[in-house]
Amino acid sequence: YRTAMQEWGTFDSSSVLLNGGYELVKNSMRSNLLSVQSDCPHREKLPYGGDLIANSPSAMHMFDMSAFYKKTIRDWMDAQWDNGAYTETSVWQNLNDYAGIGKGAGETVWATAPPVLTVRHMQHYGDLDLLVRSLVKHLKWLQFLEANFEQGMLEKGYDKLLNNYFGQKSGLGDWLGMRPRDTYITHSGFYMAAARCLAYISHKVGIEALGPEQKGMAKAKWLQDRIAYLYLRNGKDDFDFPRGKTRHSPGPEMGLFARIVPGEKRCAVLKNWFKREGSVWPGDEEKRFMDELSAEDTQFLFDRGELKKAKRKGNRLTMTWSMWEGFHEGIFSMRYSLSTLSEMGFHHIALRKASGTGMATFEYLLRHNATTMWESWWRSEDLYSRNHPMLGAFAEWMSSSVAGVSVHPTTVGGRQVLFWPRFPKSATMLKFASSIQGTPVGDFAIAWRFENLPEDKSEYYSALVTVRIRLLVPPGGSGMLRLPLPSSKTTKIRISHTNSIPDLDAARDEANRKCTNRRKHGLGFHWNWEYDRQRKKWYTHSSRKSIGTACESFLFNLTPDWSEQADITHDVVSRTDSKLSAGLYDLIVTNWKLEKEEEGTGRLGNIPQYFHPNYKPGPFCNDSHSFDWHIDDAAHII
Repeated sequence: YRTAMQEWGTFDSSSVLLNGGYELVKNSMRSNLLSVQSDCPHREKLPYGGDLIANSPSAMHMFDMSAFYKKTIRDWMDAQWDNGAYTETSVWQNLNDYAGIGKGAGETVWATAPPVLTVRHMQHYGDLDLLVRSLVKHLKWLQFLEANFEQGMLEKGYDKLLNNYFGQKSGLGDWLGMRPRDTYITHSGFYMAAARCLAYISHKVGIEALGPEQKGMAKAKWLQDRIAYLYLRNGKDDFDFPRGKTRHSPGPEMGLFARIVPGEKRCAVLKNWFKREGSVWPGDEEKRFMDELSAEDTQFLFDRGELKKAKRKGNRLTMTWSMWEGFHEGIFSMRYSLSTLSEMGFHHIALRKASGTGMATFEYLLRHNATTMWESWWRSEDLYSRNHPMLGAFAEWMSSSVAGVSVHPTTVGGRQVLFWPRFPKSATMLKFASSIQGTPVGDFAIAWRFENLPEDKSEYYSALVTVRIRLLVPPGGSGMLRLPLPSSKTTKIRISHTNSIPDLDAARDEANRKCTNRRKHGLGFHWNWEYDRQRKKWYTHSSRKSIGTACESFLFNLTPDWSEQADITHDVVSRTDSKLSAGLYDLIVTNWKLEKEEEGTGRLGNIPQYFHPNYKPGPFCNDSHSFDWHIDDAAHII
């Protein structure tokens, strides 16, 4: 059971793995929303600031969190120390204060949750009174950081030019990823975020001139420039600390997403990001698991690239994690990686990460019978929780990028959404996706699917197909439509609409009935590991499960009278967003060219074609409109 709030966000697709990952997060959220947003329902049960920053976008996609998060922010303000320091949890517990900069402050990222949540609350729910009441409190937090951050970081062992910094000092950082953590960039980045939040809040309240808005913008820009200087000092354009070896997290994904990387360096940093590779994972639980596998199953995993002989372990077989065919990300870089890839023209790589198999993937959790998100990407029988939404930032990415609807970065009160569907290169990766995004003005919805697919699946990499898109904008709302650039010279995009919307409830009921029937037939994830206690061996077990079942949107059940089609191909080519008023829309994209997926150098490798000196990474990293953070942009504050 949980606190009663409306559940208003959904996601569906043709991919059992994507759907399964989404369900893992939603199930974890449902069991961690009782009065406070807890980390896990059975153990600590605490509202950690880092967890809320990481997965609040997913929570606000799935649920109406307006009253719940308002209470959370007020709890933090009540717990603020007299010196302005915020705590790590919304009710002080003295758990990880050692990881902060001292004087009562929680770890900098965790303690910056109150202003970050306040900004996101305004974007989604439009509560101006909350901004007014919280402004002085958030100003005190920024003033505390200004007075204590530099000295506190020195006392924790961070020198000003990072000449003696090798990563992962005092701090929590990008918690529980596969890579070592870069704790300096998260400390400093969230100090910058606190300043940006103050500027945003002051701007919305209307306090300008020499007040908090200007103070916040000036401090944020100074911190942004300092981070950029330090992380480009080595001259390699890899956005890493001076003595770094591109091993730590977060790195370029955070710099690109949060608009820290200078505009003239964005394309170079993006290209160099694709040099990063996966690695082996010699975890104790994985080792015990492999010791109890049959020779046949061991060979199966080895052939799939999930196991590798580790030289440092005497050529012992060791599990591996992948950079580009799975996840390495901790709680923050999860959102930065997937969103940055999708926003900058590499959505197909983001899809490949989310569709991967083996350790540190949705498939790995599902094959181990997971029904909720784990706290870690690796097996843990005694320490980490098996019901923990902390790593669940990808659920919001599924709605905003895979399906293509999200609350617009610059709106307030959820009055406008951004419709930005992005398609895979080939139909083998994905054939359809849909999502509903609830807001205070009503439900926005999107659905897209490939049509006219060839019967011969070998042509899924090369055929010309049709893409049909349906959009729903509720009364009182508006949408901005942004479509991918045409994939061929003959691609045409036409739109029609109707203001006479058919019976939505009947269409939803019919879609839900079909989906429920499919789930009852167990059309979701189809196998898992089981343990034979007599033989003391793990073995594969075929099963019929509901989790991950693919279901199509109710929008394709609607058959209204459409207006005459209008050709918007030119607008899409010129990258001009189209504003949509309330109504139902039907878009037909003809002659969409399917392509072969990029292969790279395998599960553990990188993607050389994307960092080749002559490779042009497309127009998005050169887009001057996204070089800098804008004061109305709630999505990219951090």
